[in-house]
Amino acid sequence: MTSNRIFSVVIAGGGTAGWMTAAALSKFILPAGVRVELIESDAIGTVGVGEASIPGIADFNRMLGITEPDFIAATRGSYKLGIEFVDWGAIGERYLHPFGDYGFPMQGEDFHHFWNRARLLGEDHALEAYSMCCMAARAGKFMLPVNDPQSPVSQMRHAYHFDAGLYARFLRQYAEARGVVRHEGRIATVERDGERGAIRALGIDDGPRLEADLFVDCTGFRGLLIGQELGVAYQDWREWLPCDRAIALPSERDETTPPYTRATAREAGWQWRIPLQHRVGNGYVYSSAHTDDERALDVLTRNIEGTPLAEPNHLRFTPGRRDRFWEKNCVAIGLSSGFLEPLESTSIHLIQEGVSKLLALFPRHGISARETARYNAIMADSFDYIRDFLILHYNATRRNDSAFWDHVRTMQIPDSLSQTLELFRENGRFFAHKGDLFTLTSWLAVMVGQGILPKAYSPVADSLASDELARTLRDMRETYAMAASKMPPHDAFIKHVLGKAETQGELA
Repeated sequence: MTSNRIFSVVIAGGGTAGWMTAAALSKFILPAGVRVELIESDAIGTVGVGEASIPGIADFNRMLGITEPDFIAATRGSYKLGIEFVDWGAIGERYLHPFGDYGFPMQGEDFHHFWNRARLLGEDHALEAYSMCCMAARAGKFMLPVNDPQSPVSQMRHAYHFDAGLYARFLRQYAEARGVVRHEGRIATVERDGERGAIRALGIDDGPRLEADLFVDCTGFRGLLIGQELGVAYQDWREWLPCDRAIALPSERDETTPPYTRATAREAGWQWRIPLQHRVGNGYVYSSAHTDDERALDVLTRNIEGTPLAEPNHLRFTPGRRDRFWEKNCVAIGLSSGFLEPLESTSIHLIQEGVSKLLALFPRHGISARETARYNAIMADSFDYIRDFLILHYNATRRNDSAFWDHVRTMQIPDSLSQTLELFRENGRFFAHKGDLFTLTSWLAVMVGQGILPKAYSPVADSLASDELARTLRDMRETYAMAASKMPPHDAFIKHVLGKAETQGELA
């Protein structure tokens, strides 16, 4: 360990990553006497590929003391119970990937084994019928979970759709109110320590020179500090995730706001649809090896529901990650650390993961090799695990109607994913690791939703007589359907929440 105590942090770049980092540091590190500054240029736009999240963002907001009503009001957000996938297994098919569980455990065994036994006996009820989130989403309903483990409503779990630009603006106000200093301008120079190679200072065009003990690179895809300056290599994962371009295009809002994201498979990729209070976020993520930009824009504009509200925003990216995320005295967070496309809304989660692990391993008394190695291992595992889950969506297709789908259906996949699929196909077994981002529910949703069905099930499922199993499952379906029917419409719930917000209208 060095003897260099950390007294100052400079965050290079704003946007969602920069201001999430700044907000967290302002809450937990700045009060300990550490100076926190951020460099941001209004002339540099933010990417904003997607505006959907997964449930963990609620934990991040809670950590900062941000209430849900204030968040929903400030970001013009809506609730998200899962993602609907259209035409992924085959054209004409659709399924929901919910956040809450499927059914309840029975006889000490996971519910899906009993569902699979019933399926093999001739039952044809989809897994969705046993998901509170799915039933509510299909009905356009929403409510918060109740604290009663016997109630299906206890299984409600949600994330949000929100305006990422407004979220960054909200967090900027939060961070600056707690002492973070923002500097406007472009980074013009990067000074290095001649002996150790660490970053010493950043110079701003027509602005000050900022020295710091620790730097956080939130400069987006270009990775100004971690990549261009420190030379940390980037792993290109296009062999498994061929989509490398996107077009984003907002449209006018719906009359009603569906409580779920939609991902529709297209000829060379997929199209997202994200409903907010004031508009709908749309976009087409596609492979430049299988279509061109003009064709992609045509596909997107022909399939948008509602009048476009802006000019299309074209984005280019390379799916993958850095070899290392913490190098010398620089930590990469956000797009500078890697990008895995927005299919399962994991980009903001990976920012959150980077921030939370930086807080946990913050080098208050000097940077050590042990801490940086641990940080790098945790973040690499997070990226690799999400990579496998995203590959599953593409590889588990039966489509052969285009060169793109032929490629992803037949491509070689990582051994880690192959082993997971083989185990599930044999007898429905799936073993999650502690702390896995995607639970059994997530893997079940995609595998079963795209036609990967187990040939057998746990012998525990045979402990119920077939007529008792049929009756139990019927009662469960009816319970979920009844609970969904009694929930308020999603828009009514949003209106109720906005009435509780202290910041409503401040960031409009």
